[in-house]
Amino acid sequence: MRIQAPSNPTLPETGFLRLNQIIGDKKAVPPIPPLIPISRSGWWRGIQEGRFPKGCKLGPNTTAWEVGTIRDLISQLSEQAEG
Repeated sequence: MRIQAPSNPTLPETGFLRLNQIIGDKKAVPPIPPLIPISRSGWWRGIQEGRFPKGCKLGPNTTAWEVGTIRDLISQLSEQAEG
């Protein structure tokens, strides 16, 4: 799995990320490249299995993840990929 470096300049220093910002969205204009290349169902399965962090519910149909948590996840996945 190829993971972008956590120092990606498109990530804000603080705040929240929606799922499309994490897994990417080819249909967006302009397209959003994935930080973590995984499908939507794969992401939710990873949360159920404890591999990915649970998000924060911002509303009844809105879940987001703290940028710091996603940076940590990217670092962790990069270390696993390196060996």
